[in-house]
Amino acid sequence: MEKLSFKLMELIALSLGLEAKRFEEFFMKDQTSFIRLNHYPRCPNPDLALGVGPHKDIGALTILAQEEVAGLEVKRKVDEEWIRVKLIPDAYIINLGDIVQVWSNDAFESPEHRVVVNSEKERFSTPFFFFPAQETEVKPLEELINDQNPSKYRPYKWGKFLVHRFNTNFKKRKVDNIQIYHYKIKG
Repeated sequence: MEKLSFKLMELIALSLGLEAKRFEEFFMKDQTSFIRLNHYPRCPNPDLALGVGPHKDIGALTILAQEEVAGLEVKRKVDEEWIRVKLIPDAYIINLGDIVQVWSNDAFESPEHRVVVNSEKERFSTPFFFFPAQETEVKPLEELINDQNPSKYRPYKWGKFLVHRFNTNFKKRKVDNIQIYHYKIKG
């Protein structure tokens, strides 16, 4: 997964007109990537339950191996409809995360998605989250900022952001959990 992530980051860099290895410095030492196993039991009334509520991934990339049971849905921006991601055997689903959105200064966007449960079968998923080193300062890349395209985000420290998110993800709060839009520059 790590090898695939580095290759994907090279392709993203090239698509932005950058050197292929531009993102390597953020991941070469002390990255905070991890893999997680999710289990979604079958639910006789799937309309009454969500596997995982609507969210955007906070890291750079999420790589998800296709499983036998569909459940991932992506929100279409045009009409805000939830679209089921088709199962393709032996394929990976790649989500760009908030960090790529910030580094690209909104050239790429992190998609909103959710997971729904199935009425007949349980579902397992194994996402790999590609995260940079904790000391990484996340901000739009200087090469992508100019007078016509000013920085759209304030810098933030990845490790501090990550710890805050993990510490508050499952707590009942009167305010939104910290999101990337909190770093968006108004203008």
